[in-house]
Amino acid sequence: MKITFPHMGSTYIAIKALFDDLCVETVVPPKCSKKTLELGTKYAPELICLPLKINLGNYIESIEKGADTIVITGSCGPCRFGYYSEVQREILKDLGYEAEIVVLEVPDGDIPEFYRRVGKVANTKNPIKIAKSLKGAMTVLKKLNEFEEKVLQQRPYEIQRGDVDQLYHGLLTKLGTSTGAREMIQHIDWAANRFHEIPMDRGREVLRVGIVGEIYTVIDDFSNLEIGKKLNDMGVAVHKSHTAGEWITDVVYYRSIGTSGEKHIWDAAAPYMKVGIGGHGRETIGNTVRYADQGYDGVIQVMPFTCMPEIVAMSTLPKVQEERDIPVLSLIIDEMTGEAGYLTRLEAYIDLLRNRREKNKQAMGS
Repeated sequence: MKITFPHMGSTYIAIKALFDDLCVETVVPPKCSKKTLELGTKYAPELICLPLKINLGNYIESIEKGADTIVITGSCGPCRFGYYSEVQREILKDLGYEAEIVVLEVPDGDIPEFYRRVGKVANTKNPIKIAKSLKGAMTVLKKLNEFEEKVLQQRPYEIQRGDVDQLYHGLLTKLGTSTGAREMIQHIDWAANRFHEIPMDRGREVLRVGIVGEIYTVIDDFSNLEIGKKLNDMGVAVHKSHTAGEWITDVVYYRSIGTSGEKHIWDAAAPYMKVGIGGHGRETIGNTVRYADQGYDGVIQVMPFTCMPEIVAMSTLPKVQEERDIPVLSLIIDEMTGEAGYLTRLEAYIDLLRNRREKNKQAMGS
């Protein structure tokens, strides 16, 4: 059995750590590229959302490298993510690829059943070994998410441009050749300590922007055209509202005890959206409200073309923008999105935020 999985940001590193510690051979999907997207677009339904197309390309590339089993998480509700496994299974079957798809459904409180599902691809039925390997992988993911958040927050302050990128890309290279969670954690801790040695200009005036929207396009830099890096280069500190680690913790832990780690976000969204509408639509509203309350200069919503929950959220955001006095930019992304036009919209939006901050300063001074 050779396992592969979707390529979503840097989550592949933690997934590899999990299967390394379970002694299961993996085929890590090649880094998402134009070829990946072209493969997925060629064989996926035209109007399906972008993440499915990218994931399909991931699977085809991995199968051609020897993978025979695909592991994917499950879902339910209005978001089409819950249909991914069935749609992709039929497409791959029609293309003549013989690969088993194993869906790790949300535990929904039944932790023993979750372990049984993991056991199908874990090479062991020992719940202690599975739990230990899951804990190690989650530690890798949590620490890496924290490091990446630091990159997006601190890169605009670096004195020597490129220092942060050199450390970050060096870390990813080391993690890609590491085996198991223990070795990966050592590399992340080393890089985190080195981060403090990078010279920073703390007096530099930097804007703050929050990124909200559909979780895949928020997290995955290929699908969002590296929005975090682009904004950092414009002198903007960025905070992403989603991380894979927080999502997994919420699904596996909080929901298993009948609650949610996102309740404070739902409370913030309540004046505008009282119920969940699937995907992360309600969270888009709640996080926008929270960014406004925290004094951020602006919020950018990123979402795939035809994403139903985010379309609903986008129709509500103008009211949030008006009542909370925070400029919101919505960016819809698909395989046809051109980087030049995308960058032009970002630059115009950041100019607006800078002018707005300057006017507010002048108003306060007068």
